[in-house]
Amino acid sequence: MKLLRPALLTLACLSALPALANDLPSLGDASSSIVSPEQEHQLGRAWLSLLRGQVSQLSDPQLKDYVESSVYRLAETSQLQDRRLEFVLLDSPQLNAFAAPGGIIGVNGGLFIYAQTEAEYASVMAHELAHLSQRHFARGLEAQQRMQLPLMAAMLAGVVAAAAGAGDAGIAAIVSTQAAAIQAQRRFSRQNEQEADRIGIVNLERAGYDPRAMPSMFGRLMRQYRYDQKPPEFLLTHPVSESRIADTTNRAEQYPQGGAQDSLRYQLMRARTQLKFERTPGVEAKRFRAMLSENPEMDAARYGLALAQVKAGQLDEANSSLAPLLTKAPDDITYNLAQIELDITANRLQQAQTRLQRLLQLYPGNYPVRQMHIDLLMEKGETQQAERELDKLVEQRRQDPDIWYQVAEVRGLTGNIVGLHQARAEYFALVGDYDQGIEQLDLAKRRASNFQIASRIDARQKQLIEEKRMVEEMLR
Repeated sequence: MKLLRPALLTLACLSALPALANDLPSLGDASSSIVSPEQEHQLGRAWLSLLRGQVSQLSDPQLKDYVESSVYRLAETSQLQDRRLEFVLLDSPQLNAFAAPGGIIGVNGGLFIYAQTEAEYASVMAHELAHLSQRHFARGLEAQQRMQLPLMAAMLAGVVAAAAGAGDAGIAAIVSTQAAAIQAQRRFSRQNEQEADRIGIVNLERAGYDPRAMPSMFGRLMRQYRYDQKPPEFLLTHPVSESRIADTTNRAEQYPQGGAQDSLRYQLMRARTQLKFERTPGVEAKRFRAMLSENPEMDAARYGLALAQVKAGQLDEANSSLAPLLTKAPDDITYNLAQIELDITANRLQQAQTRLQRLLQLYPGNYPVRQMHIDLLMEKGETQQAERELDKLVEQRRQDPDIWYQVAEVRGLTGNIVGLHQARAEYFALVGDYDQGIEQLDLAKRRASNFQIASRIDARQKQLIEEKRMVEEMLR
């Protein structure tokens, strides 16, 4: 897997000049004549595969489902016309989020730690959606007519550096060599940031949130990192100033009070994320107990305590922590999945199965519930049934490398060797390793039992070869 070349990062910084627009643009503006929305879509997917191959991601189905559903909720009331979104959740405790052309939304796990309420989290996501809806990358190219598609690829390469808040050593090395250029030219101009703030605030209010959450979070971050020489990556790519806070405050105050500030589900996901980035579960358990001592009704803290206890092997204590939550909300997905996870850990597989069957009846299409069902089938050794369930799930989540990875593992266990190689090929393509993907399809063709299967594999292999060619053009 190639790293993005340092020259591309330099070119990205030198070419990312401000887009000259003060008013909201027409979405059919001149930028579409330089880079069409379809070209953005294709290029964004190719870029995403490069990112996935270089930066560690969080594979937690509940966190992924929350990010996806929350952003789609915001997209419904946004100006975004092309809603073919793809998401990447990065395994980093640092604050960062980004948008790349083609509907790519990236979120560091650390956003859940820094954003104290759902409205604050939504304010960041609404801002990123505004970058997409206003096509800020394409408009940057429109400002310099001589730029062509390869230079847009260079601009996209710069976003990988921002995503390197995940701590990937290879990308971090590239970023260190290009620090001066990155400091000289921000990936988004001040005009674009102001526009994304304005449109984001409108979208926040339309989606039912309190738009005051945006200046509130900006103000807290500025106070916290005012004198910090190494602020979070988000503040480097989205600089916060007094004037920016004043502008967003003035705009937010134009709306009536009463928008949503927070939700229990967000706080549950926040507790889940905090535990993921704490290596010692006892530390988090102590913190959650302290929160409960101050407010015994804080359900998110009780949930976090239960997860910490499961992680520490304190299964009876975890059972006691979950009991009042399930009594209060017996149909809650998050609580029930925690109990199922506890039952599996305690080898109470029949109890886990009974609870899971009820969840499947209540929420038949829910991704985390279906994934837990597959995990339980694997725990019980029912690999044939697990393969059938995975085949159905992957049809709905074909762009999810986590699913393809598990499909390959299960097909290997069931003896479906052709299917194993096909699933590996899809996984490798999604993480940017096209050579491996093409080789896997060669192996699948050799084992194909008939001409029709071999023809389908050959057609898919040709698609991967073409995708590889496009990515190699980006890297030149």
